[in-house]
Amino acid sequence: MTTTESDGPLTPESTAPEKTAPASAKSPRALARQRRRHSAARFWREYRTHRAGVLGLAALGLFALIALTAPLTVGADVQNVTDAPGGPLESPSAEFPLGTDQFGRNLLGLVVWGSRVSLLVGLLAAVLSVAIGALIGITAGHFRGWYATVIMRITDWFLVMPTLVLAIALMTVMSRSLGTIILAIGVTTWPTTARLVRAQTLAVESRPYIERAKALGGGHWHIMSRHVLPNVMPLVLAQTTLIISSAILAEATLAFLGLGDPTVVSWGGLLQDAREAGAVSSGDWWYLVPPGVAIAGVALSFTLCGRAVESVLNPRLGVSR
Repeated sequence: MTTTESDGPLTPESTAPEKTAPASAKSPRALARQRRRHSAARFWREYRTHRAGVLGLAALGLFALIALTAPLTVGADVQNVTDAPGGPLESPSAEFPLGTDQFGRNLLGLVVWGSRVSLLVGLLAAVLSVAIGALIGITAGHFRGWYATVIMRITDWFLVMPTLVLAIALMTVMSRSLGTIILAIGVTTWPTTARLVRAQTLAVESRPYIERAKALGGGHWHIMSRHVLPNVMPLVLAQTTLIISSAILAEATLAFLGLGDPTVVSWGGLLQDAREAGAVSSGDWWYLVPPGVAIAGVALSFTLCGRAVESVLNPRLGVSR
C-alpha cells in the first residue's frame, strides 16, 4: 500500500505514540484527602499510646450509647409524675436498682434519661464558647492595632469576672430554657480560648509564608481562613474537649441552683430535686450519689480525652501516658 501526497511524510513526531497522563496521577483534591487520611491515622496511632485517653474515650462512648438509646431502654414515660411505678424515696431494691425519687419515679431511668440533656447542653455550650473564642482570637491576632487592644481589654474583663456570676445574671433576666442555659454558658466561658488562639495566631502570622501570601495579593479573609485557621485548629480541638467538661459542670450547677429548665430532666436537676426533698438531712444517699457520680464521670472522661488530644497535637507538653 502506497502513501499519497496528502498523507505527508512520516516523521518521528507523527509515528510516536500520543503521550497521556500517567494513571497514578491524582488530582489536588484526592491528594488532600489522602493527606487527611494519613494525618488521621497517625493521630490515632499516637492517641492509642495514651492509656488514660483511651479509657476516657471508652467511657465517653458508653455514656453516648446510654444517651442515644435512652428512648428505647427507659422511654419518655420515666418522667411522668402521675403514673410513677413506686413509692416516694424507696431505697434501692431488685425492682428499682437505684431507688425512687420523691415522686416515686425510677431513679435509674431518670439518670439514664437525664444524660441526654446534660451531654447535649455540654456539647453545644462548648461549641458555642470555642467558636466565639476562636473568632475573637484569630481576628485580634490578625488585625492588631486599636481593634486588638479594645477586644482584648473586653476579654480581660470577662476573665476577671466570675463565670458563674455572669451565667446566673443572664439566667435571671432571660427565660428558663435549654437554649438560655447554652447561651449563658457559651458567652461566659470563651475568654480563655480567645487568649490561646490569639497567641497561636501571632505565632503563625510571623512565619515567612504568610508574608509571601500577602505579597502575592492574599486578602485578610484568605490569610485567616486558608493559613491561620488550619494551624490553630488542633488547639481549638483540644480546647473544645477540655471545655465540654466545664460546660457540663456549669449546667449541673445552674440546675442545682434552680435556674435550669423545670420541664426537662437533667443530672443537675435531679440534685436540685434531692436537695428540695431533704435527701441530705434524711440520709437518702441513693437520690444524691447516682447523678453526682454521672456528672463526675463524664467530666473526668472529657478531661482525660482532652489531655490526650493536647499531648498528641503538642508533644512538647509532656503529658503523662
